[in-house]
Formats: sequence, C-alpha cells, structure tokens
Amino acid sequence: MAEYNLPLPSIGESISEATIIRWLKKEGDYINKEDVLLEIATDKVDSEIFSPVNGILKKKLFSPNQVVKVGMSIAILEIKNGKIIKNDKKIFLEKTKRFYSPLVRKIAYKEGISIYELDTIKGTGYYGRVTKKDILEYIYHKKKKETNQFSNWNNIENHQKSFSLYSHDYDINKKNDKILEMDRIRKITSMNMINSTRTSVHVTSFVEADITNIVKWREKTKESFQRNTGEKLTLMSFFVESVVKAIKDHPMINISVNGEYIIKKKEIHIGIATSLPNGNLIVPVIKYADSYNLFGLIKIINDLIKRARSNKLKPEETQGGTYTISNIGSFGNIFGTPIIHQPQVAIMAIGMIQKKLSIIEDSKGDFFGIRYKIYLSHSYDHRVIDGMLGGQFVKKVALYLEKFSCCTKI
Repeated sequence: MAEYNLPLPSIGESISEATIIRWLKKEGDYINKEDVLLEIATDKVDSEIFSPVNGILKKKLFSPNQVVKVGMSIAILEIKNGKIIKNDKKIFLEKTKRFYSPLVRKIAYKEGISIYELDTIKGTGYYGRVTKKDILEYIYHKKKKETNQFSNWNNIENHQKSFSLYSHDYDINKKNDKILEMDRIRKITSMNMINSTRTSVHVTSFVEADITNIVKWREKTKESFQRNTGEKLTLMSFFVESVVKAIKDHPMINISVNGEYIIKKKEIHIGIATSLPNGNLIVPVIKYADSYNLFGLIKIINDLIKRARSNKLKPEETQGGTYTISNIGSFGNIFGTPIIHQPQVAIMAIGMIQKKLSIIEDSKGDFFGIRYKIYLSHSYDHRVIDGMLGGQFVKKVALYLEKFSCCTKI
C-alpha cells in the first residue's frame, strides 16, 4: 500500500483558502475515484471535493469549520496501484473548445488551475491563444493578489479582535438576551463591508424613473411569454439592459482602482445581488452582459438566480463583476445607500415599484394620470467618480427604462 496526500485544489481565481463544511466519508471507508469526499465553502460559493484515486481514507487532516489554504493536504488515502485522474473535470483539465498547447496545459495542471479558470486568461498569441508568457504572468499576478488579500484580511481580523476587547463588559448572563455567533458567510460579509467603507469614499445619487410602459407590457405578456419560452419574464432583465446601455454611454463607470492607477474595463460583467433562503447574500455575475439581447438576459438571469439559491453556482460565476445591481424593492424598500462591491467603483439599488399620481406632459398639454415609478439609488466611489458623472449615469439608466416600447424585440 502507498499513501496519497490529497491537496485542496484551486477553486477559482483569487480564492486562496476554503472552510471545511463536512466530511461525507469516514476514516477507514473505501473510496472510489470521483466519489465526493467532503464539502467546502469559500467566500464565493460552496463546492464538493472529489477523490482522484481509488483507495481507503486513512486520515482526515482537517475538521469541519477549519480553514485550509489551497494546495495544502486535507486527507491521506491508502492506494494500491492507484492512478491519479489527470483530467478530472471537477478539479483539473478537461476538453475545451479553446486551444491550449501541451506546455500551457502542463503549467496549468501543475499550478492547480482548472479549465474554467484557464478560459478566463487573455491570450496574446495567434488568434488569441494563451502563450507560456501569458500563463506565467497570470500566475505571478494571481499569487501577488492572494498575498495582498491575505494581508488585508489579517488586518480586518485584527480589527475585529480589537473591537471584541471593548465588548467584554457585556453581561452574557442576562436572562432575556440570546447570544448568536455569526455564521461563516455573515463574518465574511462583515469583513467585506468594513473593507469597502475603508477603501471607497461613498456618495449616493437618486433619481425617479417612470417604468409604466415596462410594467404594463410585462403584465400583459408574462403568461404567454412563459408558456412559449418556459422562462419567467423578470423585471431585473430590463434593469440590467438599461445599466449596460448606460455603461456604454459612460464607460468611466466601468472601472476599478489600483493604487494611483485607474483600470478601465473593456468587458461589461454585471453582478446581481441575490438573497438566499438562509438570509445571506451572494452575487452571481453575468459575464459579457452587453453581448445579450433582452431574451438572452432573461434566460441567464433566471438560471443564475435559480442555481444561486440551490447552491449550484461555480466559483467563477461569482467573480469578475465590473458593476453590481441590487433589487432592494423586493424587500419593500423605496431607496437605499448600497455599499460598493470591491474592487468595483459603483453599485445601483432598485427600489420598490409604486403607483403615483403624476402630471403627464404630451403634445395636447398637461394632465393627471396614475404611473408606475421607482427610485434608483446609485452609490459610487468619489475618489474617481465625481457627482456629475455619477448623477448623469443614473439619470441615463432612468431614461433607458422610460424609453421602453412594447415594440422592442426580445
């Protein structure tokens, strides 16, 4: 019998560690290759870890709730003539439509880069192929980013520890009070919110948008639309489409900041803040959102939200966003001041739809009418976005919503 040390594989770009949720096998169990050994969680999504060999689970090296760094051994398996799967689609490399040279594949495998992550690397070679230089530069910047991220998280954790020092005078024996420890996601969310408010100077602009045309058309069309397409006609798709159009008009909203440098993003990747059944929040990302028509947005939004709420998102589907939208109207809120999702520089909250008595202007004059209206709340980083740009952007989103016509093709 030989021993095989099972490492925690790379789970996605910028993810350097994971928390053990639970083991699905006991020590002494016989394991078939591709059996699920355990479940892990990151600050993005939960995942399953598969065994790449046949063997016996000899020893678990970590317990539930412990944090493990990518690449560290998490278990020891006893194997006999065991062959490691070198193209496990869950962990390593599989077939892909994009061409990769054997050298690039070898480097990716050695560094624990999955095919999903490899597909995100921009190539400078012939027809956009990933060269040796491309992947080595990617690995260098990834490790540098992980080091900086680990340093930032330590600072935040130290801040929380110092804060707890001032909380010891609280009487935990009070009969009417119940002490609840934050769960893992809540702790991570707390750290991210602290980090965002420390990093960005938040300013929020508000506008009111008349979406009567959209609401009435949706009410008239939604049943036949779902019957014919199998998809729910969501309002979020209209908001995403309008935001994408406004970003094209104001591309300096689609940026990030690195020290004293502004990084202008070429692609538009829209994050959708999604509440989960347990009350936590996750932000799936519509990659290349400007490449979809309205029907395409409806399909991908429905799919992402459904899989987010059933814990079936891939790690890379929560990464790389360049702008985020949050539908606070679903909680009955009319407007708010959302916190920026780093390293982005802006976020928009969509308020609750309200019927309002309004003055309507047309060629025949002014008259009263009932209109469906919402407030759009646009928070932005005042270090790089001034009030004029921040205000113009949210106003442009409102104008695109108001311009919707029932004749619009989807």
